[in-house]
Amino acid sequence: MTRDADTALELLAPAGNWECARAAVANGADAIFFGMPRFNARMRADNFTEEDLPRLMEYLHAHGVRGLVTMNTLIFTGELDDAVRQLRRLEAAGVDAIIVQDIGLARLARAVAPRLNLHASTQMTITSPEGLEFVDRSIGLDRAVLARELSLRELERFRATEVPLEVFVHGALCVAYSGQCLTSESLGRRSANRGECAQACRMPYELIVDGEKTDLGDRRYLLSPQDLAAVEEVPALLARGVRSFKIEGRLKSPEYVAAVTAVYRKALDAAMAGKTEGPMATPEDRYSLEMTFSRGLFSGWMHGVDHQQLVGARYGKKRGALAGRVRSAGPGWVELESLGAGLKPGDGVVFDTGGDTNDEQGGRVFEILGRRLTFARGKVDFSSIKPGDRVWKTSDPALEKRLRATFEKEAAWQPVHGLRLAVAGREGEPLRITEKGSGAAVQSAMPLTQALKRPLTEETLRDQLGRLGGTGFNLATLESTVEGEMMLPLSELNRLRRELVERIQAAGPAADGSTATADASAPAASPERPWREIFRFDGTGRIVQRRMDPQENPEIPSHDLRPQEDQGPAEFITPDNGFELSVLCRTLEQVEICAAEGVAVAYADFEDARAYAAAVKQVRDTSAMRLLLATPRIQKPGEQGFFKLIERANPQGVLVRNLGAVPWFTHRGMETVGDFSLNIANPLTAAFFREQGLEVLTVSYDLNIAQVLDLLAAAPPEWFELTLHQHMPMFHMEHCVFAAFLSKGKTFLDCGRPCESHSVKLRDRVGMEHPLKADVGCRNTLFNSQAQTGARYFTQLRAAGLRRCRIELLEEDAEGVRRLLRTYRALLDGHADGADLWRSLRAQSKLGVTLGTLEEQTV
Repeated sequence: MTRDADTALELLAPAGNWECARAAVANGADAIFFGMPRFNARMRADNFTEEDLPRLMEYLHAHGVRGLVTMNTLIFTGELDDAVRQLRRLEAAGVDAIIVQDIGLARLARAVAPRLNLHASTQMTITSPEGLEFVDRSIGLDRAVLARELSLRELERFRATEVPLEVFVHGALCVAYSGQCLTSESLGRRSANRGECAQACRMPYELIVDGEKTDLGDRRYLLSPQDLAAVEEVPALLARGVRSFKIEGRLKSPEYVAAVTAVYRKALDAAMAGKTEGPMATPEDRYSLEMTFSRGLFSGWMHGVDHQQLVGARYGKKRGALAGRVRSAGPGWVELESLGAGLKPGDGVVFDTGGDTNDEQGGRVFEILGRRLTFARGKVDFSSIKPGDRVWKTSDPALEKRLRATFEKEAAWQPVHGLRLAVAGREGEPLRITEKGSGAAVQSAMPLTQALKRPLTEETLRDQLGRLGGTGFNLATLESTVEGEMMLPLSELNRLRRELVERIQAAGPAADGSTATADASAPAASPERPWREIFRFDGTGRIVQRRMDPQENPEIPSHDLRPQEDQGPAEFITPDNGFELSVLCRTLEQVEICAAEGVAVAYADFEDARAYAAAVKQVRDTSAMRLLLATPRIQKPGEQGFFKLIERANPQGVLVRNLGAVPWFTHRGMETVGDFSLNIANPLTAAFFREQGLEVLTVSYDLNIAQVLDLLAAAPPEWFELTLHQHMPMFHMEHCVFAAFLSKGKTFLDCGRPCESHSVKLRDRVGMEHPLKADVGCRNTLFNSQAQTGARYFTQLRAAGLRRCRIELLEEDAEGVRRLLRTYRALLDGHADGADLWRSLRAQSKLGVTLGTLEEQTV
């Protein structure tokens, strides 16, 4: 593959199963993206199996459609060998590209499957031109899927890049930045970075302000955005150099895929033809988009933040088209104020009563009399329906039937393989027909004789032997060496054709002469070598690619890892220099206490970064503590000013939290620590960031204790820092809850900054109140109300060679900070047992302290 394949304009549709793939192809997709049973961010989709791959890719390529496979999750150390096997099978099956989150997996793919084009997933959290340039320069990308939170104005800043850009134009919006959501992992051990999102953003929450519940009326779904619909922005995206227009929805129905693909196909074709006057979508188009799936349609962040529009907060489930409002209701009937959305008998509706959507009422309309709707007995609890409630049309069987008709005929598709026939014979001998690709051969039951009227010309042979309709074959070439003007009954010629087809079919797929794809379940062309035989650590702590046999993999691209002579495994000895404790502080008071308590390293992560300079000066003047300043987790175009602010504060080091900050701060003579947000989950990713200049790497919060120990065994343990105590940062989002529900402002310019004057928590359905904080970029982070500790595993971690761990403070007061520091110092000094410490912390905390994400789950 080459990058050229990724520069053509492309409408990219989702496919969670075969029906969705057919729906996408039939309605004009240029490519589809789909997942396999592993390493896929939509594990709840049907997905495709290794056995499906050859036929799926053949189907797609026969229709001129590309197939992209999502490997858009983090890869753990113990999974690298399985990832190697999957990469090679994808390459052998003719997959066009892979969509990757994990940087270690990206470098692995370059080494073992170089014919696969490499796309950076939105899960890689590429939010700035600097971040994109860094990844492309280091690994080499064929395409990048940018963050959904980027506006048209911000996308303009990416025009100078050489990497083809892909942007989501339609579908569900995650409230958190992709690749940065730890909510499912923190609350239920179902990581979104592992394809197991529990959709906590679609749940109801109560807003707790300064300790009191705020009455928001029927707005309860405070973190559930409307769905993205950027069909009107297609021309503007095209003008900004976007090459791939992506539709979200691998968990959606084939009818959804058909409808959305058709609408955006029309819009993209019109934009390419310069027909941009007037709306890109007709009312009928918008109706199709609403009915196939919609939580409300909005342009998302395309025009910048609008905190009054993004989250409607009244529901978290599908709604569809608004049919009207309730005027009155009685047993078996509901009367509307007006009738909309073309409502008719048989359509499905739901009543938006302002309560929990898990208890909402709805059903199919039985009869319509004027504005009165009737329903089958027992299907609806009419006592919960009140005047003014919204009525949404959620199902239109007539529309669904029309959409299915667009792709149902695709189910009859069969692969067509070209037969290359050689026909030979002479008088007195049988006619012999051989298929060159498979070697299958047949001969006539009677000898050839001299023709009196109609000899077996090449035209006659082509006509008779080419009648292959419905067999899955066509006649690609025919070569005749029949000597003289011979004759054979046409009935015998037809019999030979049927027999030849039967023989090819009986021999199986490998005998049909096709070389388009290989059997993905068979071993790949390259031997199955474990990752440790592909990469090794050299004597300097760098990870390099071992020299490979050119016949084994002749296509190592120029941007791949440089080959090295195999020097055997390197040994690493960690000096026994004690355990270093670092503490992340969110206020100046916490920093001061850490300095007074003799903490060696502290990180400052203040909501107001303007306070950094004073904190650095104070620590330098009064203590020996090293103070590192934290970058924002997200850096968008034009936000390098935050980096300059940190640099001017002259800290001793920086806690690097985003890709754009890596090249900015490394090699500047200050200590650099990569934070958890870089998603370091395996030794290949760790080695990558070490090579880029980061000195210490925070272990990903997605790893449990067994996976952490695997990582420490596979790479030098002195590279790593582990967060031992924290309130897990769950959602990290562009959506500002403060502005949306405590102001009328659309942006930070007119919101009045309620984040500076109020303490806000979100109360979930089980009564836990999770603290909400705003950062310097006005982005919100929701923290788990319960702290988690890894103290129970400290002995194992220390035995594995770990020498650096972290405590993260949140809202602890002065006494709480001192108590935590002294408790953990006792653990590090060997004066306390990890299990006893955990029990002690649980007793001290009103909310309890959990083992959190480090705890292994038992099945």
